[in-house]
Amino acid sequence: MNLFARFAQDESGATAIEYGLIAALISVGIIVAVTALGGSLGNTFTTISGKLNTANTAATPAATP
Repeated sequence: MNLFARFAQDESGATAIEYGLIAALISVGIIVAVTALGGSLGNTFTTISGKLNTANTAATPAATP
């Protein structure tokens, strides 16, 4: 009975569990943000790449045979 009472009053493990839950929630938030921004960031780089290719094609003189 005394062992059970000490176990019920011991709160040292609760703090570690709370920190673990906080870390898990932060990780989920980061994953959601990266997933949401990933698509638009990919589209931005694709647009920039297309514009650079267009500028490069326009700046390159046509080859004359």
